[in-house]
Amino acid sequence: MNKVYIIFPLICTLIFTGFYIRFDRHDKERQAGIKAREEAALKAKVAKDVADRAAAIAAAVEASKKREVERKIKAEIEDAKKTARQEADDRRLRTYEERNRARDQVVRLKKDQEEVKGTLGKIEEEKKKYVDEQAFLKTYVKQAEANVKYYYTLLDKVADAEKKRAEAAAAAAAAAKKA
Repeated sequence: MNKVYIIFPLICTLIFTGFYIRFDRHDKERQAGIKAREEAALKAKVAKDVADRAAAIAAAVEASKKREVERKIKAEIEDAKKTARQEADDRRLRTYEERNRARDQVVRLKKDQEEVKGTLGKIEEEKKKYVDEQAFLKTYVKQAEANVKYYYTLLDKVADAEKKRAEAAAAAAAAAKKA
């Protein structure tokens, strides 16, 4: 039985050694293949990472350009809005000033109109006064002319009466001289 303890493990060790040598020969090749596959996978991964990084950089650059364009467009829109807002404020202020100026002008023109109406009323009163005075003067002139005519006629009558009286006195003096 003692031999069994030595022979059986020895036989198992020989069998194991046979498998191990065979395995060891193929194991180095297999390990080399695994290592080569891992290196190839690593190289592929590195190449893929490099390509992904390049693609990511290109995408980031493109996105950056796109954002820059969007920023410029947004800035232009904002500038346009600011300009439009400023122009609207300017128009509003100009309109407000024009409205106030027009309102002041309306007040001034109404005041001028009242003054003109007052002046026109005074002028109309003076005109009426002058027309009445002119009518009075026309009637007065006619009356004065009639008076002048009457006085001339009266003077002519007085002169005729004096002439007749002088003739009558001369005739009476001549008759008194004859008588």
